[in-house]
Amino acid sequence: MAEAVTAYLARAGQHPEPRALAHVVGAAAGAASCALVIDQQRYQWGEHPGPWLEHDISYGDVVVGTLAVAPESVRRLPAVAAVLGPPVATIRMAEGTDRLRREGDAATRALADERWRAAAEMELQRRGLERDLHDGAQHNLVALRMSLALLEHEISAGKGRERVPDLLAQLATAERVLLHTAAGILPGTLVADGVAVALRTEMAKHGTVTFDATEVRRRYPTPVESAVYFVVLEAVNNARKHAPGARIVVALRDDDRGLEFTVADDGPGFSMTTPNGGLSNLAMRAASVGGTIEVHSQPGAGTTVRGVVPL
Repeated sequence: MAEAVTAYLARAGQHPEPRALAHVVGAAAGAASCALVIDQQRYQWGEHPGPWLEHDISYGDVVVGTLAVAPESVRRLPAVAAVLGPPVATIRMAEGTDRLRREGDAATRALADERWRAAAEMELQRRGLERDLHDGAQHNLVALRMSLALLEHEISAGKGRERVPDLLAQLATAERVLLHTAAGILPGTLVADGVAVALRTEMAKHGTVTFDATEVRRRYPTPVESAVYFVVLEAVNNARKHAPGARIVVALRDDDRGLEFTVADDGPGFSMTTPNGGLSNLAMRAASVGGTIEVHSQPGAGTTVRGVVPL
């Protein structure tokens, strides 16, 4: 039996296959089944149910595996186990090396995945901050720019100096909003009192804007209220920039669909076939909380932005 094992090892060289080795040992021993157990992994030839006769396989002073044959009437295992010491130690080392390589590959893939997720999260946060600055802080800056243009006109007529303190206050508000947005802080009225109160507070600063939220009867989750707040501010900004002096009507209401909002102006309107990056920004913001946006406009007929966030 030892001779058959030695012959197989001479053919296999430095890479013996454990199941093939079990086959050689079992056939040479006249066994119905033979198994090599290496690092709790069982490599078996034959399907005999047992009982099994087992013997440790050692290499030096270390037990590197177990030889098992069935039926247990088969003998001469010690001599064969002694021959199996070096090849089983080699198999054990190769299997261990392969396992470490697989674990290393998995760790490398996991690290790459974590880096990708971190990069994606950073990009998502960057885009969110960019939208917040665009939709929120810009609202105050647009108002400030329009007030400055009005002041310039009044000063050229020899009046308007009494408006300077008001402009300084608007500038301080814009600065505060920028700092809070960069720090991820939502407006206090939005957090404490809800989107209806927060928008009413903002719209009250502009004489050309009419606001109605009498049909809003409940609060919504913070992400929803935040998204609606910024969408409405951006829509009002767009109307004030592209339709200066136009009357703007903003409305919020609850219904069985969810939280609906409308921003309509009686300005010059525009052709819906013209690309408009601002509308895409509105749609992305609404979509982040499952909402949808519809825009209706045509030259000479004003513009209406209507959206809903479902319950």
